[in-house]
Amino acid sequence: MAALDHQRNHLYYINKIVEALSSSECRKLLFLCDSTSADSSVQSVRETLKLQVTCHDNASQFLAEVIWRMGRYDILKELFNQSRNAVEQTLENRQVLSKFRVLMANISEDLDTEDLEQILFLLSTTLPREKRDAKSFLDVIVELEKLDLVSPERVDMVEECLRNICRIDLAKKVSTYKKTAQKCDQHSPHQQSSKTSERRQGKAINIVRESPPTSECRQPSTTSQLEQYSLNSKPRGLCVIIDCVGFDQGMLEQTFKALHFNVVLHPLLGGKQIHSCLTEILKQEQNLKGDAFVCCIISRGTANHLLGIDSYGMGVSLDHVRQSFTGNACPMLAGKPKLFFIQTYSLDEGGSCDRIEHRDGDIEIDGCNGPLTSSYIPSEADMFWSHCLTDVSQLDQGGHHSVYLRTLTAALENARIRKADLVDAHTKVNGAVYEHNSRNPTSVYHISVKHTLRKSLYLL
Repeated sequence: MAALDHQRNHLYYINKIVEALSSSECRKLLFLCDSTSADSSVQSVRETLKLQVTCHDNASQFLAEVIWRMGRYDILKELFNQSRNAVEQTLENRQVLSKFRVLMANISEDLDTEDLEQILFLLSTTLPREKRDAKSFLDVIVELEKLDLVSPERVDMVEECLRNICRIDLAKKVSTYKKTAQKCDQHSPHQQSSKTSERRQGKAINIVRESPPTSECRQPSTTSQLEQYSLNSKPRGLCVIIDCVGFDQGMLEQTFKALHFNVVLHPLLGGKQIHSCLTEILKQEQNLKGDAFVCCIISRGTANHLLGIDSYGMGVSLDHVRQSFTGNACPMLAGKPKLFFIQTYSLDEGGSCDRIEHRDGDIEIDGCNGPLTSSYIPSEADMFWSHCLTDVSQLDQGGHHSVYLRTLTAALENARIRKADLVDAHTKVNGAVYEHNSRNPTSVYHISVKHTLRKSLYLL
C-alpha cells in the first residue's frame, strides 16, 4: 500500500513538472535523463521521467536534482518544499545525474546563437547533412554521441570546438571535467540505473550508433603500416605560417600545434620578404630534421604569384615556392611528406584561374570543384599541394575568415580524432567548400588539391 502511495505521489510530481516546462526545458530535461530521442513532446518527457523514477532508490531526490539542474527553483519549492541551497548541499555528497550530461547542459546554456552557428560550421564535415541546422548545442552532442565521437570518456572534440570559437572559458570547464569527473562518471549510479532501466524494458543496453565510414575511423592495419609515412619525430617537423592578411594565422597555429608540429609565424610580409623567409628556412638544417614539413601561406596575389602586403609588383612565384622544396633542391626533405596549404585572395577579376595551363600530367587531382588548374603543382614525390583562391573583395567584409581555412582546420582535427589520412580529410574540405559555393554564389572559393604522395599520411 505504501509503495502504491509513493507511485501516486511520483506520478503527481511528474505531471506537475511536465505541465510547468517550456519546450526548450523539455529538451534539456530529456538530455539530462540520458535520452537521445528527438521527440521532446510532453508525452515523451512524462514517459522518460516515469521510467527513470522506477530505477532510482530515492526517486524524490532524483526529481529534485533534475528540477534543480533545470534552474526551476519555483517548482522545487512548490513540489518538494526544498530550497535551492538545501538541494545544492545534498548534491555535494551525492549526485545522481551524469556529470557529463550536466556539463554539456550547462555549456549549452552559456552558448549564444552565434556560438552555435560557429560550432555547426566547424562540424560541417562531420555531422549528417540533415543535422547541420541543429537548433541546440544539446542536439549536436547527441549526434556526436551517435557517431561515437563524443562520450563521457571522450570530450576532446567538444573542447577543441570551444577553443576554436574562442570560448576558452567553456573549454577550461571541459578540461577540468576530463581531469576530475570522467572516472567517476563511468561508474556513477546514474549509469548503472540507466542500464537497469533498459533491461526492464527489454531493450539493448548500448545506444545504437551510426558508424562513420570505415576509411575515416579505423586504425591503420598492420599491412597498411608498411604503406604509410612514418611520423614519429618530436616535434613532427616544422610548420611555417606566412600570414600577409592578418585573419586566420591563429586558427592554423592552434591546429598544427595540436598535430605536434613546431609552428613558426611570419606575419605581414611583402613579396620579396616571402622569398627571403623561405630561403632562410632552407638554410637552417634544424628546421628540416623532422619527419614532415608544412607551409601555410595566406596572401593577396594572382593565380600564379603571391604579393604579400604589396599592392604592386610581381611578388613571389608559386612555382618558385614549389621548386624550393623538391627533393632535388632540398635533399634533407627527400622522401618526407611536404604539405602546402595556400589561400590566395585574387586580384584578378572574379578570382578566376581559367587562364592557367595544366602542364603536369602525372599529378593526381583530388576533388577539384572549381576552375583552378594551376601549373604550380608538385612534380616530384611526397608533395601535397592545396591551393584555394577567392576574390580579394572578401577581405572587405567585417570579421572575415576564410571558409577554406576554417574547413581545413576542422577537417584536420576530425582526421586526427578519427585517424583518417590526409587525402580523405581533404575530400571533406572539398565537399564543404562546394556546399558553400552553392549557397553563396557571390563569394565563391576555387579549390584544387594535387599531390604526389606515395603512401598514406596520418597526422596524429
